[in-house]
Amino acid sequence: MATTTATETTSQDDRGSRRTIQGLVTSTKMEKTAVITVIRRVRDRRFHKFVTRRVKYKAHDEHNSAKVGDLVEIIEARPMSRTKRWRILRTIKNAIEQVADEAASTESTSKAAPAPKTVPAGKGAH
Repeated sequence: MATTTATETTSQDDRGSRRTIQGLVTSTKMEKTAVITVIRRVRDRRFHKFVTRRVKYKAHDEHNSAKVGDLVEIIEARPMSRTKRWRILRTIKNAIEQVADEAASTESTSKAAPAPKTVPAGKGAH
């Protein structure tokens, strides 16, 4: 009885641990494929300065549900073509929700914006 439970729990582990990454959908022009851009901030080994690394992954999108600007989570998968080795696991945030959130934040910051600086009449133009 205990052996059947052990085989059921290890069936998921046989496939190995698969990496999951979050990124933005950049392009959906291909059929059942989306291009996801993942941006990482990495510390430079020599100068100890933070550098932005940008990688594009092609991920399988079975139902063509991803839209440009969506925040998605992708997971490693078997090779489906020469360049496609990932598939979309889930959509974290839709592009429409992100635009609405950004619009709300810009409205709150625009109300508290300081007045523009003026240049004195005697200085500036020669």
